[in-house]
Amino acid sequence: MPAKPRFSEALEYHEKPRPGKIEIRATKPTATQSDLSLAYTPGVADPCLVIADDPDAAFRFTNRGNLVAVVSNGSAVLGLGNIGALAGKPVMEGKAVLFKRFADIDVFDLEIDASDADDIVRFCEMLAPTVGGINLEDIKAPECFYIESTLRDRLDIPVFHDDQHGTAIIGGAAFVNAVDITGRDVSKTRVVVAGAGAAGVACARFFIELGVDPANVLMTDQKGVIHSGRDDLTEVKREFAIDTEARTLEDALVGADALIGVSVAGIVTKEMVQSMAADPIVFALANPDPEITYPDAKAARDDVIMATGRSDYPNQVNNVLGFPFIFRGALDVRSRGVSEKMKVAAAMALARLAREPVPDSVLRAYDIEHLAYGPDYLIPKPFDPRVLWTVAPAVAQAAMDEGLARAQIEDMDVYKAELQMRFNASYGLINAITTRAMEQPKRVAYPHGNDLRVIRAARRVRDEGIGSPVLVGPAEEISALAEASGISLGGMEVIDPSDDGSDRARYARVLEELRRDRGLSLHEAERLVRDPNMYACLMVREGAADAVLGGLTTFYPETIRPALQVLKVEEGRSIVSSLYIVVVGGRPYFLTDCAVNIQPTSEQLAEIALAAATAAEEEFDREPRVAFISYSDFGSAGGEEPARVRRALEIFRAARPDIAADGEMQADSAVVPELMASRSPNGSLGRAANVLVFPNLTSANAAYKLLNRLGGAEVIGPILSGLSKTVHVLQRDALVSDVVNMTAIAVAEAQRRD
Repeated sequence: MPAKPRFSEALEYHEKPRPGKIEIRATKPTATQSDLSLAYTPGVADPCLVIADDPDAAFRFTNRGNLVAVVSNGSAVLGLGNIGALAGKPVMEGKAVLFKRFADIDVFDLEIDASDADDIVRFCEMLAPTVGGINLEDIKAPECFYIESTLRDRLDIPVFHDDQHGTAIIGGAAFVNAVDITGRDVSKTRVVVAGAGAAGVACARFFIELGVDPANVLMTDQKGVIHSGRDDLTEVKREFAIDTEARTLEDALVGADALIGVSVAGIVTKEMVQSMAADPIVFALANPDPEITYPDAKAARDDVIMATGRSDYPNQVNNVLGFPFIFRGALDVRSRGVSEKMKVAAAMALARLAREPVPDSVLRAYDIEHLAYGPDYLIPKPFDPRVLWTVAPAVAQAAMDEGLARAQIEDMDVYKAELQMRFNASYGLINAITTRAMEQPKRVAYPHGNDLRVIRAARRVRDEGIGSPVLVGPAEEISALAEASGISLGGMEVIDPSDDGSDRARYARVLEELRRDRGLSLHEAERLVRDPNMYACLMVREGAADAVLGGLTTFYPETIRPALQVLKVEEGRSIVSSLYIVVVGGRPYFLTDCAVNIQPTSEQLAEIALAAATAAEEEFDREPRVAFISYSDFGSAGGEEPARVRRALEIFRAARPDIAADGEMQADSAVVPELMASRSPNGSLGRAANVLVFPNLTSANAAYKLLNRLGGAEVIGPILSGLSKTVHVLQRDALVSDVVNMTAIAVAEAQRRD
């Protein structure tokens, strides 16, 4: 029985506000009787008849061409074992999320109560007309080999068992580059594969496909080396049985060039690594704990080239570098399968990409000054956006070259550009910030430490290495809440502003001195610093914390007021402003100012726009395209507001002529390129804006809330700018994940200030 979660954040995430992680939405209008008559009867008869005559027409008139089935019986769920189909459903929903998130592929997750391999095969055969591809997931060996090979022979759509091939393809890309860096001849490279399950068998087969001599592949299982003298081997294992005197993993590694570990933690010792050939290649891929840890391998041999499945060390072999993009390329040419050549194409594309110069956006995302092809950079980082338009086209091209494609991509450069425009906008938006935060965690003060959401978020922030949380509030209440929820406060600091042992008295003197000219007495200052909001802001001012994350239980003005009272504005700024990131249809839009300034002047509006454009550019690596919003379109209506907005645009252009900006314009003109082109043919934006500057607080606040509540947009913020220290304010209805995301943003900003 798996361990019960230490606290219920994961359960709450899956349960609220609606159960599960995915839903189905209509992609066509359904508002009127006319719409419904087209969606269903009688209009639906027309595409049905066309498809009856031409089955390939289903790719034109249905979602089959962008639909993958994730099929599992839950017999080998990663880290959990044979928990069954129903218990495995959250994992399969999670796989669906990754498909959608990284490659915009729709998924039906189908958990089937079947233990017989032929039943699973028959299920997939019956399912095939519905989908464009099948991703087999978490099905145990050896049944998984039979199921996949049988389906590949019988079906004319891509069938891919990610547990087998994902690790093989990504590990294969890293292996190709490791062989290149060490100057080896791949055909003479001796490879030991530790683990004879689905991933181990797939790695061995794939490395042979990459050029390794089968006679140089030595595989081990839990009983030792798989050799020709054993009589307990399955048909699959007999494929790798060779004549050898080696009987243990320790024997096998003597003089070996490479180790591919897909087994269990701790089975490889330093001495085993020391016995390997010069410049040994060690891929310890067991998760979460590898066969030998990265520090131990490096301590054993300073010439070792190391990869793991972990994100905290170089060369992470992560399946997310493979399956979304392999299916993207296969679906886009309507491939009849996923061939070995398509898999090799994916691996070689990843290997080539690692040899290219790393863009600044990736370096900033991981807070790295320099990253170049070499022992510590064998494969691209998991959140490198270039992977999509590198791997998918390579897979598509391989399918076309083999004659597996039903559709042809006439211009591959155009296809790559379309992928880049389609996905780059939302790729890694928060992941990049989080990764940067983890490189240099900062102390973050939470003035609402007695809110369970904050306690849960702080635990995650600490465990994931994003920051060092400081919970500010009633200590006894915080401890009681944590204990009742089973959350450990270990590694986190709790400060009670009412406690005499705190810095309350010193902070009171600081506050009195700051506000003395406003008539504040020391007695009143002593009362004010008992407020966790004020105390946390003074912590940041005095250097006891690097950032403040307030809100949740107080209204916005109450939260931001202490910050404005004790912190100066940033140099070059005259006001504080706020920014919300609103993700709609996978694309982020930066809306400002939604929370602070009620009716900004032209000068203030320009300053607000400059701050938003800078944040989009520097913090989130997006090319800003700025639209100044009004009720008027390029002078179509008069009034004070359009004139104020036009003047703000002039000031903005004078300050940043390098940033595309236009206005005044209506909101739909800003985001619909066709409208923009017709209403301002000579405009400077060229395409849809992504930074929307609103003329007043009412319009900005209403815009992001309506998009969130009615349009289902994801909202991140508010992100404050203009203060000399890092202070952000959470929304009162923020979820735990919102708190974690805003913490990452705050930490990254504090790093930038340093």
